[in-house]
Amino acid sequence: MERDRTSTPSAAKPAQVIENENRPSDSAYIERVYRSEGVTRPTRMRSVASANWELAVWTYCGQVHVAVRGPETRPSTVTVTPEASSFGIVFAHGAAMPHLPVSRLVDSAVLAPHVTSDALVLRGEEWELPSFDNAEDFVNRLVGAGILVRDPLVTDVVAGDDAPRLSARSVQRRVMAATGLTQGAIHQIERARQAVLLLGEGVPALEIVHRLGYYDQPHLARSLTRFVGRTATELRHPNLDEPLSLLYKTGH
Repeated sequence: MERDRTSTPSAAKPAQVIENENRPSDSAYIERVYRSEGVTRPTRMRSVASANWELAVWTYCGQVHVAVRGPETRPSTVTVTPEASSFGIVFAHGAAMPHLPVSRLVDSAVLAPHVTSDALVLRGEEWELPSFDNAEDFVNRLVGAGILVRDPLVTDVVAGDDAPRLSARSVQRRVMAATGLTQGAIHQIERARQAVLLLGEGVPALEIVHRLGYYDQPHLARSLTRFVGRTATELRHPNLDEPLSLLYKTGH
């Protein structure tokens, strides 16, 4: 289990505290499960680019909302409101909902209709609202109903394995169909996210260039600006008034 506690003090207002908790999963369909809560007044969060799609559930003023969010190819700023809480299932590469093609969700989202405090509707069927602790059970039910499927080849290829007996064009088509992105785009986004983590650990920029395969430091700088919206210097001195969205180490 990983926790991240971000506090933004203010001389005139109560300190901002955002509690983020996330965990990996044993499910082949799930990359990560997270939940977040705890602001006392409106604040902003920087949502960095992400190559994965997710199912997001959030509550505000007693009203539950659910959305399927596609991959994000650029950073954005979102407002975090008081008394709001959120939970999400980040799906692994290769997992997809055929009735909601990921390619149509890139940089966008679809709200689930007819959401109540304990249920949501997917593909016209009602499902018990998932939680941080039972995400795997929820996903297993979706798989059993055929709502969620997985292409193992895409999972392997994105992880860096070869795809024997298939042409590069065939592999690219399957990756695009399952993820909405090209292999190159996925690699660039995930590399930038790893660079942010390394900068936060105090790793020198030149070492990050060599470790992650950037051509040089200007190449790293362009990547951070494109996918994170911040420079290496800014990332070494986090802006507590606008914390970054969920970041985690991957096995890629």
